[in-house]
Parts: sequence; structure tokens; C-alpha cells
Amino acid sequence: MLVATCLAAAAAGDASALFDLGVAYSTGSHGVECDLIEAHKWFNLAAVGGHDEAAQCRADVADEMTAREIAEAQRRAREWLRSGRAAA
Repeated sequence: MLVATCLAAAAAGDASALFDLGVAYSTGSHGVECDLIEAHKWFNLAAVGGHDEAAQCRADVADEMTAREIAEAQRRAREWLRSGRAAA
């Protein structure tokens, strides 16, 4: 339920919701499996949105990812922004 609520808030530009999605995916909590690519994507979007902790969390997650995985996370973040935040 948290993820669905956060997705709706994230689509409206809520940086805290973006951050919460990053936390959920980085820890595998709230009904989602751990997915560092998705976690990086959401932390990246939260950082761009002005969330203070998001950049550090993105860096922490990136330390456990390959360059290819980071590139994929960045691609997904750009796509999410390009699609008007509709394809969360």
C-alpha cells in the first residue's frame, strides 16, 4: 500500500515520496523486492527534487552496483521524467 501511495505522490513531484520509494527498493520492504536499480532511480529523482538525504543514499546504493546497473538506473530516471511521471 505504501508503494502505491508513494507512486501517486511521486507523480505529483513529492520529493519525500520519491525518497521513500528509494528506501523501499533498497531494503526490499513494503511489498517490493530489493532492486538496487530501482532504488538508485528513485533516490536520483528525489535528489533532483531537492531531498537532502537522497544524494547520499544514491551514492551508498551505487557503491554496490556495477557501472552498467547505474547506467540503467539513470536511463530509467530520465525515462520517468520524460514520460511526464506517468510510468512509475
